[in-house]
Amino acid sequence: MDISVVVPLLNEQDSLEELFSRIKKVCNQHDFAFEVIFIDDGSTDNSWEIIEYLAKFHEEVKGIKFRKNYGKSPALSAAFKQVKGKVVITMDADLQDFPEEIPSLYNMLINKKADIVSGWKQNRKDPRLTKNLPSKLFNAVARKTSGVKLHDFNCGLKAYRWEVTQNIELYGDMHRYIPVLAKQAGYPVILEKEVRHQARKYGVSKFGTSRFVNGFLDLITLSFTSKFGNKPMHFFGLLGTLMFILGFLASIYLGFDKLVKVYITDKPARLITDNPYFYISLTSMMLGTQLFLAGFIGELIVRNNRDRKLYRIQKEINLD
Repeated sequence: MDISVVVPLLNEQDSLEELFSRIKKVCNQHDFAFEVIFIDDGSTDNSWEIIEYLAKFHEEVKGIKFRKNYGKSPALSAAFKQVKGKVVITMDADLQDFPEEIPSLYNMLINKKADIVSGWKQNRKDPRLTKNLPSKLFNAVARKTSGVKLHDFNCGLKAYRWEVTQNIELYGDMHRYIPVLAKQAGYPVILEKEVRHQARKYGVSKFGTSRFVNGFLDLITLSFTSKFGNKPMHFFGLLGTLMFILGFLASIYLGFDKLVKVYITDKPARLITDNPYFYISLTSMMLGTQLFLAGFIGELIVRNNRDRKLYRIQKEINLD
């Protein structure tokens, strides 16, 4: 199969038939063998009934139904396990993406031997203050932090090689950072293509401004795990050691100060526990020890997972 089109959706009953009709038309015009996988992410309207209707009359249509709304990342992850096309194209169901872009995305991915081709929406029809400006700020921070030079991380219109979809793990709201996850998994050829954008024709947006806040938090998580996910001791151990050393030096200062006042100056010295440095040094040493132990436990967990993964790979090789 040439192409698998993956469409996650939530309450998009009015757009599904038109969307599939346009996808089928453009794929037939270019002689693509294709499938369309709709993922109903807990819709409360008639979206699933329409998917069943389409599947009844079109063998290219497949559907996955969630009992409740889990989010876009689990929806994409479920579809990626089912795709059969050598090129996987994702798009939103709200008709803001143009299915007519599919051939150019496909050709760019194949001809330039890319791992991912990501859409870059031009002349966006979204509200400027609530979406466009926050999106530009978000994308600028994401480029700087991740090192992936894309202008539009949030664009749902993307093309992937099949292998990429099978070797990335999606969770939370990490669908925004699939190119980053792919790069970390060893698929670095990520290109960008300008695509058209149009105003929403039916329904309402399912994403509010909170997605930008969540996106920044996910970006911090992704950045941290990419640097220290396989070596937690490098972060927790270093920070814990520094804090313990600071606390230990502070305690030495307290002891030295006590000895000087008692045995050299013969001045009455107050109790060490009356000195605020005592509590600072004690807290620093305790936190330092806990951080060091956290790093050590993290290393044990990572090593155990690494050994299990290596065993599984060796087992698969032996079976082959």
